[in-house]
Amino acid sequence: MEKKEKLTDKYQRKKVEDLLKRKFFIIQSFEIYGGVSGLFDFGPLGCALKTNVEQLWRNHFVLEEDMLEVSCTCLTPEPVLKASGHVDKFEDLMVKDVKNGQCYRADKLLEEHIQKVLNKKRKKMKEAEIKNLEMICAQADSYSQEEMAKLLVDLGVKSPDTGNDISEPTPFNLMFSSQIGCDGDLLMPTACPEKIVAGGIRNPFELPVVFILPFAAAQIGLGFRNEISPRSGLLRVREFTMAEIEHFVDPQDKNHRKFKRISDTCLPLFSQDKQLALEDPITDMTIAEAVEKGVVSNETLAYYMARTYEFLQLCGIAKEAIRFRQHLKTEMAHYAQDCWDAEVETSYGWIEIAGHADRACFDLDCHSQATKTPLVGTRLIKQTVEVPDPAAAEGEESKKTKTEVKNVEEKFAPHVIEPSFGIGRVVYCIFEHCFRARPEAASRTYFEFPALIAPVKTSILPLISNSEELQNHVYELKTRLNKEGVTSKIDNAKVTIGKRYARTDECGIPFAITVDDDTLKDDTVTLREIKSMKQIRIPINELSTTILDLSKNLTTWDAIKEKYPEFTGGKE
Repeated sequence: MEKKEKLTDKYQRKKVEDLLKRKFFIIQSFEIYGGVSGLFDFGPLGCALKTNVEQLWRNHFVLEEDMLEVSCTCLTPEPVLKASGHVDKFEDLMVKDVKNGQCYRADKLLEEHIQKVLNKKRKKMKEAEIKNLEMICAQADSYSQEEMAKLLVDLGVKSPDTGNDISEPTPFNLMFSSQIGCDGDLLMPTACPEKIVAGGIRNPFELPVVFILPFAAAQIGLGFRNEISPRSGLLRVREFTMAEIEHFVDPQDKNHRKFKRISDTCLPLFSQDKQLALEDPITDMTIAEAVEKGVVSNETLAYYMARTYEFLQLCGIAKEAIRFRQHLKTEMAHYAQDCWDAEVETSYGWIEIAGHADRACFDLDCHSQATKTPLVGTRLIKQTVEVPDPAAAEGEESKKTKTEVKNVEEKFAPHVIEPSFGIGRVVYCIFEHCFRARPEAASRTYFEFPALIAPVKTSILPLISNSEELQNHVYELKTRLNKEGVTSKIDNAKVTIGKRYARTDECGIPFAITVDDDTLKDDTVTLREIKSMKQIRIPINELSTTILDLSKNLTTWDAIKEKYPEFTGGKE
């Protein structure tokens, strides 16, 4: 497919995947048993990067916004998910190859078929035909069972692997089920939001003096989705890490106290109108204007979208490859007031990596009704009431009471604004967007991760591996760096320093420290930066502070080069 091949070339998917495997960032689970589709393990470097992304998310949202972080169990009783609608409605449409029984997700099959037709026949097609197919493709995941069946027949969609006919689409529930104990009560592994709404965050509503609306709860945890046909690496998996926020607000006031901080931000907004008109996203409208004009429904939703925009860029994802796509009316839940997905362009096309939904009071109402437990907030309203009139004389029945205006407590169901992030998808986008090749040697590939999330901050490279005194300095330096909060890896391999620099780069380690003979004389080392490959000579006692400041974006490499002498002795 022409378009996908261009994106594949742009983001160099094959080279990215090769480097990820060689450096054991990720690997298919149970590989020696043939692997299991949709399940992946993170190796040491991948695990460290993922952990750092999660910590950045925690710092950026939970700590910065004073949220309440919880950690709840993954296993969930069936009644909870029955109340939320997951048991009955958490499903995709599935079709099968009528001869070999191979299963496919109907909407993805439809999208791939249309893209293939457009890439092959676009030049011979009329403009109206092209627009019709593009519109169908844009709405592929919002069609009913009957609509999908008709489209698959009308467009002549076949099994992509064999060319055989496919069955009619049928619903397939995506929940996993399990049992607990000898009585066999049904449990289901589930993602974070139901746990926050249904259990983990119930108490704040019972303590309104302590937790005053608006407030937000957050959790990082595992989600599960029994995908029909997992593919696309980390993008369509059956077990994944989610980072969720449930921001509870008064439905009469969805303004955000920090909205002015981001009000001038211009987000690429792919609104419903732009999608249906097959036009490009809005790029010249501030988020404040978007709220004022009703493009985005309220300040709190818009605030989280802008904060997500900042977060993704901190992760190293290119600004021009991010957009926010509004759900079409045909795909939006009946109770939702507005929904926007943060999407990133990858070699697989535009991929949703975070959702932002105004879910109104649907979740709280469902769980409240199912459990007969009030999940409500309170507000003070002014109300005219009759009270005894102590000044009234005896016998004056009509004057025994008087009217007063008092503050009265009114109960209401809070609305929920829900930003939801797929951490695995974010990490995959980071891999593609941070992949590089040296201009002077295309085969020399590496990852240029932001130092803030890099799996390891620096490598330590002893110049003379057989010197006991130098080795002692190396291990003392590692211990010191570790105590001062700088992660490091020692590379003692008996290869040239240039090859060890290249290995450091492949691992996405932003800095490299070389310990040499001069270190024994004056307690200085060289510090190399991954992008420029330039080195400076720096005292060991200033090393940790320098690396940490660079990692936290408190200074720049150019500023550091002005402060310390450049070192030109190392060979790449």
